[in-house]
Amino acid sequence: MIDPGLEESARDKLAQDARGRIESGGSLKHEDAWGLRKMAYEIRQRTEADYRWYRFQASPELLEGLDHNLKITDGVLRFRIFKVDPETPVLGAPPSGNVLSSRPGGDRSERGGRGGRDSRDSQSRGESRGEPAEPAAPAEPAAPAEPAAPAEPAEEPATDASAPAPAAE
Repeated sequence: MIDPGLEESARDKLAQDARGRIESGGSLKHEDAWGLRKMAYEIRQRTEADYRWYRFQASPELLEGLDHNLKITDGVLRFRIFKVDPETPVLGAPPSGNVLSSRPGGDRSERGGRGGRDSRDSQSRGESRGEPAEPAAPAEPAAPAEPAAPAEPAEEPATDASAPAPAAE
């Protein structure tokens, strides 16, 4: 994830440097530029980043060097190196943009509000349909999933030989 505050040529140079390191000691299998995307949370006061994705094979030494260089390179907001099964298919880029707006029916703001919690609670109890509200039935305790194991009998205190044995009932 590259800082979008950099010029596009500087972002491309960072990506080419990473690609060059990979190709110098490993084999690049797939490369994809996902472009500018909104991040789930801010990193260094940025809300979006230029996403670049590489699938490659490399030695542990190359991975260590790549890890070190990406950590100290200005302009790299975040990176991850994952070990994946070589047989795993390469997937395309995930959809960009607001997930809500890509749903059928559009953005929730276009459909109007859902109301506050009080209005939802009263609707679920039937108050909005002109029916009287009924008190909720108390919840019944859940039955245990497994029967409880019988408790082990405690050791009986030593009895005096002269004392009569307790009667069994």
